[in-house]
Amino acid sequence: MIGIIDYGMGNLHSVYNALNHLGLEAVISDDAAILETCDQLILPGVGAFGDMMDCLESKGLDQWLIHQAKEVKKPLLGICLGMQALFESSSENGLRKGLGLLQGKVIRMSDPGIRIPEIGWNELIVADDHPLKSRLSARPFAYYDHSYYASEWNPSDLAAYSCYGPYVIPGFVQKGNIAGAQFHPEKSSKDGLRILEWFGKEFAS
Repeated sequence: MIGIIDYGMGNLHSVYNALNHLGLEAVISDDAAILETCDQLILPGVGAFGDMMDCLESKGLDQWLIHQAKEVKKPLLGICLGMQALFESSSENGLRKGLGLLQGKVIRMSDPGIRIPEIGWNELIVADDHPLKSRLSARPFAYYDHSYYASEWNPSDLAAYSCYGPYVIPGFVQKGNIAGAQFHPEKSSKDGLRILEWFGKEFAS
């Protein structure tokens, strides 16, 4: 069972529907007692970083998530804003602490030569030694919708990236049982579904 964390924001039902399409059992909940019965967790997200952290904190899910990821070692996947929450901080609308599960800071793209936000498809360059390399197509593309991206990340955590203007966007990161996708796998066609399937069936198993 995969627990989709409902903290009042996010693309909950599109993620749920994608998992259901793959035959992966899932539940949407904000109840820690229910989520603790799940084998894996997904933290989705659409919106502003500060609002997300306020919602997590108001429900007591911030410290609970840290405990589940660091102490229980439960597999956790953050999607888009949910991935950004995994890092140490974000500068969106003022500096705000994140969950601190991954090294790095979330900052805004500011190059005047590109359209911001990045909305649309971008090629995903997957590390040769990562399990996803053999599971995705020869040239996988992912669907992005973001103005902020992670910087100062640990190179050993980078599983796949995309290039956008002068920026190297960490598209997919992983540190042990913790993973994050800056793009939306549930909207990224067959390769996106393959990523969710890999998470649901193989990740941290």
